Amino acid sequence: MVSGKSRAEKMEETRKRLISAARKAFAENGYHAASMDELTANAGLTRGALYHNFGDKTGLLAAVVDQIDTAMATKAQEAGRKAGGGWSGLLAEGAAYIKMALEPEVQRIVLLDGPAVLGDPSRWPSQNQCLQATISTLNELVAQGQIKSVDIEGLARLLNGMALNAALWVASSDDAHSTLPKAIAAFECLASGALHTKLATPSPQDG
Repeated sequence: MVSGKSRAEKMEETRKRLISAARKAFAENGYHAASMDELTANAGLTRGALYHNFGDKTGLLAAVVDQIDTAMATKAQEAGRKAGGGWSGLLAEGAAYIKMALEPEVQRIVLLDGPAVLGDPSRWPSQNQCLQATISTLNELVAQGQIKSVDIEGLARLLNGMALNAALWVASSDDAHSTLPKAIAAFECLASGALHTKLATPSPQDG
């Protein structure tokens, strides 16, 4: 005899349906204009299910932002691995994260509505996970003598903050595609200050 779904499984399925419907509604209409009645109806659920699982509309946005931003970090880290890891990988991660600001869903939900409604992105769980990954990479680079010996958490926060703010600039720009290369170049220029001078300055034969 096959048993039915457990209560926990049903709750998780409900959460997934609400988050999926919310991603669509927030991306198409923006957070403030999205109707919770339409959203829950499209998910085949009631507003009561929304309140039970997320507390309110803001709680639902937080869950959506966490899902998208976590996926963004995963994609950025994959770009870093493809670049060979280390310092080159760290720069590739930052550039990849900034490039995702061109995606309409990322622009609207994570970079525009997210900070406006949820506040300081550095306090988001997804950003904290990214911070810990950056700290780990920087500790390895210090051990290898590639970067200056400064406070690692401070450096990680500033590097991640630069990538995030560059993405915010791209997302809010009137011409995101033309802003993107300028944002990435500025990010890489500022980040290079963490390298030891002998690594950051080209040798005569390279000039």
